[in-house]
Amino acid sequence: MTTDTPTTRPEAATVPPPGAASASPRAGQGHRRLLTRRDRFTLALMAGVPTVLHVALVWVTAIASILLAFTTWDGIGFDSIKWVGLDNFRQLFADNPQFWPAVQHNVIWFVVLILVPTPFGLLLAVQLDKRIRFSRVYQTAFFLPVVISMACIGFVWQLVYNPDTGLINSIIGANRPGHYIDWIGDPDLNLWAVLIAASWRHTGYMMILYLAGLKSVDPSLREASALDGANEWQTFRSIIFPTLRPTNTVVLVVTIIEALRAFDLVFVFNKGAQGTELLSILVTNNIIGESSRIGYGSAIAVVLLVISLAVIIPYLIATFRKERRA
Repeated sequence: MTTDTPTTRPEAATVPPPGAASASPRAGQGHRRLLTRRDRFTLALMAGVPTVLHVALVWVTAIASILLAFTTWDGIGFDSIKWVGLDNFRQLFADNPQFWPAVQHNVIWFVVLILVPTPFGLLLAVQLDKRIRFSRVYQTAFFLPVVISMACIGFVWQLVYNPDTGLINSIIGANRPGHYIDWIGDPDLNLWAVLIAASWRHTGYMMILYLAGLKSVDPSLREASALDGANEWQTFRSIIFPTLRPTNTVVLVVTIIEALRAFDLVFVFNKGAQGTELLSILVTNNIIGESSRIGYGSAIAVVLLVISLAVIIPYLIATFRKERRA
């Protein structure tokens, strides 16, 4: 009697399942690095160079200016740097006859920008938001001064204010000998003349900001106001303007910064002399002037920095709080 015993071939036991052979290459591919060495080098170069430039040109210079504000230095050799403590600030607040007029002019600059071009920019934005014909053309025309360099704007307005051949004197008949009006050289007029040019540019800036804010207003609010019988002014006063509160905050901060950083236009007009002194002009005159006083100029820059931070920090805190609540 014979018994058949099942025999197993060794090679049959070692055969992998059908899906196993194909799974191992895929697993190996999943462990491959997505970035090659060349990609990592390019990424590091693209991120590293701007970071180094930003730190070197912004943070290092800002910290150096703060430290130099407590020293006296003529800019020739680092051996001539001497620590003087708060002497630069004492001299600035007590003995400099140009400092407080410059602060006053910066305040006037802010007040004029917030009272004249800001409401006018809001008016233009409201009108352009009605989708009138050629709205894009008007937006481009009003925003064009914002794109143009402040130095170019200064040269253009110098031609407008020219006592002999200027547009204004030619219109009012003040371009004859004995009747000239020196808009740039007269200390009682030049600051207001510069502010008119600055307002001309600032209006387009405010128009774009408010136009962006108006685009975010819910149309259903206007429809509900119209159904309630409110006219256009009542709708704007009670519905639209309250919803522009975030835009108004941005406009306020931007206007303050514009008033503090005002430099180009005044420097092109008359280099900040004869009634147009500004803090930025004083910084430049003391650092780059004939008698370089880098420590003293840095002290003025620190004062300007503190004023700027007093405005920017509360705005950033309020913005971060809104983001956390959202």
